[in-house]
Amino acid sequence: MQVTSSQETAAVVQDAGRGKKTVLEQVGGTKGVIYSALPALVFVVANGVGGLKVGILAALLVAGGIAARRLVRRESIQPALGGVFGVAVAAGVSWYTGSAKDFFLIGIWASLAGAVAFVLSVVLRWPLAGLIWNATTGKGVVWRADRRSRIYYDIATLVLAAVFGARFAVQQYLYQADEVGSLGFAKIAMGYPLLAVGVLAVAWAARASDKRLKAVGLLPAKRT
Repeated sequence: MQVTSSQETAAVVQDAGRGKKTVLEQVGGTKGVIYSALPALVFVVANGVGGLKVGILAALLVAGGIAARRLVRRESIQPALGGVFGVAVAAGVSWYTGSAKDFFLIGIWASLAGAVAFVLSVVLRWPLAGLIWNATTGKGVVWRADRRSRIYYDIATLVLAAVFGARFAVQQYLYQADEVGSLGFAKIAMGYPLLAVGVLAVAWAARASDKRLKAVGLLPAKRT
């Protein structure tokens, strides 16, 4: 599965909007990033050494082990459970088709779906970056009354669309070329690092929009 899905992207943007956590903190810090990457890495290595069944079993064991470790240490287990579910679905697809590259199939098409959703929201003039951020911060849809603010969020949403589109394009190419090892590397490398770029674009849009809305009187200015 994809290291980050569109739902996880929304969750990261929401936490950033609340001002509680950085992108890295939201995914569990450096340890969380490593945990998210391990099942795919283990699958690729074990598949190369022992074949598909060994790769699937190893990925499932690692994902389950990570979830168990989080539970024992009383850490947030939600990301781990999501990881176990994602690995289980990916493993099921790969087992059913008998092809190692299909371990990444759902994540590839999920990236395309995310890209389409982001672009469509801009076309419909309801950019998802603006909707998610302002719903989280409690500012509602006042930003839609200002054309320039909509443009800021359009740009941020299109950056997110480009992130998901790039994931799809690269990984679909590698999938068609049967490059399982390169697929695993691309899945990891194009996960949270690219997501961080998208979230930075959303944060920029939010700051620019807030400044603009205060200037035109649609948001109250801070008291000095």
